[in-house]
Amino acid sequence: MKQKILIVEDQFVEADYFRLMLTKGGYTVTGTARTVTEAQEMIRKDRPHFVLLDILLKGRQTGIDLARQLAEDHLPFVYLSANSNEEILHAAKATQPYGFLVKPVREKDLLVMLEIARYRHEHSVETQHRKEATTQQNIARILASTAGWEQKMLDLTTTLQPGIPFDYLVASPDDATRLRLPWISYLRVGLNEYQKIDATALHNITGKTPEARRHAQDSAALPAFYNAGALPAVYETAPLHRLLTGTFNMHSLFTIPVQLAGGKSFTLDLYSRKPDAYHNDHVSLLTRVQDALQKGIEKHLSGAVTGASKATVAITAPTEAKGFEGMVGHSAAMLGVVDHVSQVAPTDTSVILLGESGTGKEKIADCIHALSPRQGKPFIKVNCAALPASLIESELFGHERGAFTGASEKRTGKFEKADKGTIFLDEIGEMPLELQAKLLRVLQEKEIERVGGTDTIRIDVRIIAATNKNLEKEVAEGRFRLDLYYRLNVFPVTLPPLRQRYEDIPALAQHFIAQYNRKTGKKITGFSAHALKKMLAYHWPGNIRELEHLVERHVLLAKGTVIEDVALPHPYETSAPGGMEPSRMKTIQENERDYIIAVLRKCNGRVWGQGAAAEILNLPPSTLKTRMKKLGIRKEYRE
Repeated sequence: MKQKILIVEDQFVEADYFRLMLTKGGYTVTGTARTVTEAQEMIRKDRPHFVLLDILLKGRQTGIDLARQLAEDHLPFVYLSANSNEEILHAAKATQPYGFLVKPVREKDLLVMLEIARYRHEHSVETQHRKEATTQQNIARILASTAGWEQKMLDLTTTLQPGIPFDYLVASPDDATRLRLPWISYLRVGLNEYQKIDATALHNITGKTPEARRHAQDSAALPAFYNAGALPAVYETAPLHRLLTGTFNMHSLFTIPVQLAGGKSFTLDLYSRKPDAYHNDHVSLLTRVQDALQKGIEKHLSGAVTGASKATVAITAPTEAKGFEGMVGHSAAMLGVVDHVSQVAPTDTSVILLGESGTGKEKIADCIHALSPRQGKPFIKVNCAALPASLIESELFGHERGAFTGASEKRTGKFEKADKGTIFLDEIGEMPLELQAKLLRVLQEKEIERVGGTDTIRIDVRIIAATNKNLEKEVAEGRFRLDLYYRLNVFPVTLPPLRQRYEDIPALAQHFIAQYNRKTGKKITGFSAHALKKMLAYHWPGNIRELEHLVERHVLLAKGTVIEDVALPHPYETSAPGGMEPSRMKTIQENERDYIIAVLRKCNGRVWGQGAAAEILNLPPSTLKTRMKKLGIRKEYRE
């Protein structure tokens, strides 16, 4: 069956040009609309498979307004544009188009882009269905197992995490159901680590106990989400949400009501620290999960499944997930990055890594390749900023003998070497404009030509790009191609600067100490409390790279087993790159508390003895216990 396409373009000549190209390419054009209103009417009469959508249209509504409606209706679209400023580009990106074409458009570019968009759409739908089916099967398996209720909820937590982001899960039965199913929750504290918080632990933390579900939630039939702006509205009828979001610093809520037999009910609440964590796609996923939850919980309640809880450890044993070896940090910001990497790595989707210099983009690229089906195949890294403009094309695509002065022999380019594997284009924002056009052709047509050659060479390469530049600004100022930006920006992953993940500094510093101990043969155990306070108060404009260099230098200079002091610029003499305002800095007491808790977790809560927290912190155990009490560190960490 021919694919049907609607053209939304207010310039008659251009619209007719697109119609001719599409008809020639084997597509059926359902119509040409000049305004959003006309397009809406045409879609109602004859729903197309795709919409070719100009951003700037005549009338009050723009193509971006129509795109938001198309996205809600799950109707894929490809943008057309002659030029865009940074504001328009940012708004267009938020609508998640399946492609972007810059006018004037070649016929081949149009047809290739539509083919890519069609594949991406079909692949995303297929992937979503497969993910939903797998999630339902896993839920049914978990709830039908002979494990205890708390263990089942812990397993459910790890099963749901890849499909929907959350930092805190609460399993909350109503009063009647609670006789058989206790209130239980799990707070995410690491990559594969969850802290169990039951009703008793919640009372110890807050002085309050979980209250019964409110009628506003019990009467709900479908999953619903409340991002930051809407969350306060549920506090009136469900003050437990206010208590939990305030206690654990959560900013979004997704609630999943489950109606059980006999008028009983059960609710699964997912909380996130992100202010805009949830959207309609999550509703679709979790609506279909409801049935599996209902059947599994009722089976557990029927007595067909028994078993005492074995989930008695406050924090699960930390594990280093395969593919993330060497990644350090359990902050919420880094866990978000890890979640994104876990989602995109198994696919062939292009990824662009964004963030300041020194945030670890190359390390994340390593993880994506290691977790992909291309693991074991070539992984080629190219620093675009380090190559002279005159040699980039030859480096990327290769050259034939005699192609230019000095080309004494044939050379295989980076793309050809990366065939069947992955290529990492670091500092992509530094690539010259003339080469950006050639790179776009390679990405779309999956073939290259060596410099001086006439034969085309087919390649199968996954693209990971990285930049510390604001590409939207680069596009708006004419230094980066708009169509290439959209071709690369399929799955952006933004790495947080170190100043937004202060709680990871102690663990990172300890990691680098161990690394340079091995290189130098020294036995440095850590930093003194004074040195650590200085590090936690510093702004780290050079991010992780600056921290690594500082640790290396002080390991070499250290005369004892503890680094007593560090040489740093004054924390307020530095400023964020690009004029960015820094986020709120934690107090010294807050950072000290985070550091002690991180050390205690590493020691499985042990304060005394060899290798315990007091020894690592170089403090007498009695002093450490006093500091823990003063900083409000909970009892389970002290025993």
